Amino acid sequence: MLQTDLSLSYLYRLAKQQEGEKPTLLLLLHGYGSNEADLFSFAPELPEEFFIASVRAPRQIQYGGYGWYDINFMDAQKFNNVDQANESMKTIRTFIQEVIEKHDLNADEVWLCGFSQGSILSYALTLHDQQNIHRVICMSGYPAPDIMGDKVQSNFNDLEFFVSHGTEDGVIPVDWARNGEKLLKHLNIPHVYKEYRSGHGVVPQNFYDILAWIKEKM
Repeated sequence: MLQTDLSLSYLYRLAKQQEGEKPTLLLLLHGYGSNEADLFSFAPELPEEFFIASVRAPRQIQYGGYGWYDINFMDAQKFNNVDQANESMKTIRTFIQEVIEKHDLNADEVWLCGFSQGSILSYALTLHDQQNIHRVICMSGYPAPDIMGDKVQSNFNDLEFFVSHGTEDGVIPVDWARNGEKLLKHLNIPHVYKEYRSGHGVVPQNFYDILAWIKEKM
């Protein structure tokens, strides 16, 4: 059931926890034009130790979907609405604090998993100010230069990324995703980068590789 008691609407799955332990939050950020139910479909396959929250982006767009910020498809110079992206990142930070407090989660470790626009924000959110984010999964996204700006921090504490992209992606070119790998190498952030012969989506092998990486890093 959709929850509306925090700054973002969300679906959640409780963790199966050991007595006295606080579960780790795995936050799912969907792509442009989608909604909270999209990535939440992965929840039954993800480790039971996680408290999973899949949030709905705040901006309603055409055909019933939602977005984290508007995209101007007619102007390549102002493609992303950076002000809206920054506002969404602030809201995501607020939500993380709220959901940790409400559900008594581990405040020291947060995992992010984003697809497309959600992946773009996962890069920026973490690299601008890591705070308590330690594991990041970026699917079919890239570090958008206009959103990243020059705010990237220089030192990171126990941070790792899993990045994946389709070589036939007609929405976000694979070369843009490869720039993400270059950035992570430049920042000396441990990461796994994988490409799949697929379009703008998550094929089964991609998901299986993500699941194996999650289990390895837990």
